[in-house]
Amino acid sequence: MTGQELKHNVENALEEIRPFLQNDGGDIALLDIENDDTVKVQLLGTCVGCSVNQMTLKSGVEMTIKKHAPQIRSVVNVETE
Repeated sequence: MTGQELKHNVENALEEIRPFLQNDGGDIALLDIENDDTVKVQLLGTCVGCSVNQMTLKSGVEMTIKKHAPQIRSVVNVETE
């Protein structure tokens, strides 16, 4: 899979989960894919201060991304200050 195909698959995964995040006033942005196995995202809106955002990241976002792009090993949230 090329880097462009990988990015496309990850974007498709985010589009799949985005409505659930937006329903609660949040969103997610793809920042980068490193070494073709680590996805860096940024949780936005109400997801930023949510007490369960790590659970959402691992159980929802990471699981959905791995379904679309099985070579992804981890998804990390990059917080802004």
